[in-house]
Amino acid sequence: MTFPVIVRAGPLEVPAHFLLESLAYMAGFALYRALRRRGGDALSDDRRWTIVAAAAVGAALGSVALAWLQHALDSPMTTHEPLSWWGGKTIVGGLVGGTLAVEAVKRGLGETRRTGDLFVLPLALGIAIGRVGCFLAGLGDHTEGGPTSLPWGVDFGDGIRRHPATLYEIVALGGLGAWVIAWSRQPARREGDLFRGFLAGYAAFRFALEFLKPDDHDWFGLSAIQVVCLVVLGCYARDLVAMATRRLAPASGTA
Repeated sequence: MTFPVIVRAGPLEVPAHFLLESLAYMAGFALYRALRRRGGDALSDDRRWTIVAAAAVGAALGSVALAWLQHALDSPMTTHEPLSWWGGKTIVGGLVGGTLAVEAVKRGLGETRRTGDLFVLPLALGIAIGRVGCFLAGLGDHTEGGPTSLPWGVDFGDGIRRHPATLYEIVALGGLGAWVIAWSRQPARREGDLFRGFLAGYAAFRFALEFLKPDDHDWFGLSAIQVVCLVVLGCYARDLVAMATRRLAPASGTA
């Protein structure tokens, strides 16, 4: 396979990454609509779409902001064109930015319900499809892993076999999606569990995955993404303990 992968249709040449990223948005939105129709929604249409809009704007800003922080120490602004600082994106930043924006809007609306569960499976699906595109983009997408001697290492065109980090992420997202489906059927589940469990699980995975990437780790031995992942895990630690306690309560209460 030659990277980046280009899809050709007559005179047209389109990067596979662009096609799959577009498909990711469409598939995620279609799944969201289907889940909302099937399971209903405690929120009115006006409130739900206000929250969706807030999530989209917050995700866009958070994605760029964390990408900026990721390279702030190893890429001084004085040595780069200003616009290059806004060219990167990161999913962790998008998830965190979207979450913060939604919470701010909910506070303004006086909405106290947890509203993220409906987004979880669409997010997992969309991210997984998008990561296929990242893999096919090769080195240009800056999502590759570091060098490896493992037999499944991939040469993205520079003669070095590297960890296929995006493929690892797709597998992890599959596991998180399976957990979401299983937990949604648990009698111990409460509103908000799915989103918080998914975000914490994704943060834990990304924290570990970043050690396999060639990014600089200038934030006290960690990358900026890893620092944010630790903050997410710290914020949701109490919820995770509560979820585990509720799951074990029936078994521990039997004679």
